[in-house]
This record gives sequence, structure tokens and C-alpha cells, in this order.
Amino acid sequence: MKTEATLIVGGKKLKLSNLDKILYPGVPFTKGQVIDYYVRISEVLLPHLKDHPLTLKRYPNGVTGEFFYEKRCPDFRPPWVKTAGVWSERNHETIHYCLGNNLPTLVWAANLADLELHTSLAKARNPDRPTVMVFDLDPGQGADILDCAQVALWLREELEKSKLTSFPKTSGSKGLQLYVPLNTPVTFERTKEFSHAIADRLTAQHPEHVLARMEKRLRTRKVFIDWSQNDTHKTTVCVYSLRARERPTVSTPVRWTEVMRALDDKDPGRLTFETSAVLERVAKHGDIFEPVLTLKQKLP
Repeated sequence: MKTEATLIVGGKKLKLSNLDKILYPGVPFTKGQVIDYYVRISEVLLPHLKDHPLTLKRYPNGVTGEFFYEKRCPDFRPPWVKTAGVWSERNHETIHYCLGNNLPTLVWAANLADLELHTSLAKARNPDRPTVMVFDLDPGQGADILDCAQVALWLREELEKSKLTSFPKTSGSKGLQLYVPLNTPVTFERTKEFSHAIADRLTAQHPEHVLARMEKRLRTRKVFIDWSQNDTHKTTVCVYSLRARERPTVSTPVRWTEVMRALDDKDPGRLTFETSAVLERVAKHGDIFEPVLTLKQKLP
């Protein structure tokens, strides 16, 4: 593979560098392959990025090196990279985020070794109005993704009591995430209150398996339901984003039948997907996470 290249993407000229640099040493997997993945997955990825403030998580020396988050869209960005100013109560200033609205921007970010794509749960034009509610299931020491699968099924059952449909995806790391599409007027205060109440309810029902408190010392052999992600200043890894793990795993949408099958078979490998598998799934099934963009639901 060439070390450098110039591409015309969506009518924009991009100079790509260090294409043969290995970003995942254990595989190995290069920056050129990262860019290739994002180009090939872009048709289903871009609708989920569109208009959501994007935080870059960059690994210039690969997944074994140091990384940094970049909320402010870099000053050296091309003029065609769209940005959105969002007021930050924490910093008492407006932060101008990148918007990953098109393929040239996605390729530009990947060329910066932005392996992970983290987005707000709200769109830039309404930063205080989330479009979804999220439950992030994080296994503690002695627990794994299969424990998360069980908790996810309990969560789905609780949500269905409130007539809410949820959609699971892998985090691409250790756990699972449940998205509850809303796409109706709601505040972060409301989604956080509701998700916290659901997490507390599950903790009361299954105290040996579930935890709704954040203290890591309490998480051994339990699954922490992180309801606090439902906040205006927090971000969640976007569906179809790469993760900076030992191998190029992806945050992948899954069907509930797949979650149940993995649990029945006691096979955590059924809930781990790398780039090639994700591209094959999308080619076969399309975007099974698409309803998250359109389904309208209201919290009771």
C-alpha cells in the first residue's frame, strides 16, 4: 500500500498520509484499512452521525499509544468541514464541534487517526433535546458481555411495560448498549430521571447481578447500568464506529434474537464483530439500527 495518496471524495480533494502505519499492531491493521472501512460503511454510518456534535478520539500512534479527545473541531480543518457551536455550561463558552455529515469529512477524520466516533445524543440545532435515551451496560470484574446480554433482556422487558421499543448494539468493547428512540420533544433531565429509575428498579429486582451506582468497587461480578450517559455534556460511541481495542472491533447493531442466542449458547463470540463481519452483515441485512433514526416514542 502507498504511504501517501490524494483522493477525490465527494468532489473534495484529500491528501492522505501514513496509510501503511499500523494502528492495530495485534492484527495488524493499518490506517489505510481504517479509512477503507469508514468509506465502505459510510452509507449506513453517516445518517447516524448527521447533525450530531462529534467528538474525535484520536490515536496518532495506534491503539497501544497515547490518545486524546478533541471536542473543538481543529482549526486546520478544511473549509468544507461543517461545524456547529454548542454552549457549554461547564466551560462557560461556545464549543464549535465538527459535524460528520458527509463522506469527505469522515475520510478527513479517519486520516487524523480518529478511530472512534463519539456523538451527543442530541442534534446540534437542539442541544438540550435528545433524540434517544441510552442504557450503557458495563460488566465489572468477573462479569462479561453475556451477563450484559441477560441484563439487556431484563431491561427490554421493563421498557416494554412502558410501551417503549429498544434496540441493542454492542459497544465494540466489553459491553452492550440499549437505545430507546424518542424523536419527540423531551429534555435530558427527563431521560436521565427515567433511565435512572429503570436502572434502580432492575437493581432492586436483581441485586446480585445489577448495579445502578457508579462506584467501581461495587461492580465485581455485576453489570453496571450507566444511565448517566443521558446528559447534555456526555457522548456515546456511534453505531458502526471502530473501537480502540486489541483488534478492530466495531460497535455493531444486533437483533434481540442474536442476544438471546449468544446467551443460550454461552458464546460471547456471537456478540463480537470486527470490520469484515460488520460489512458482510450490512451487505446482507442493511442498517438494522435505522429505526432509531425515525421511530417516535414518548416517555410515560
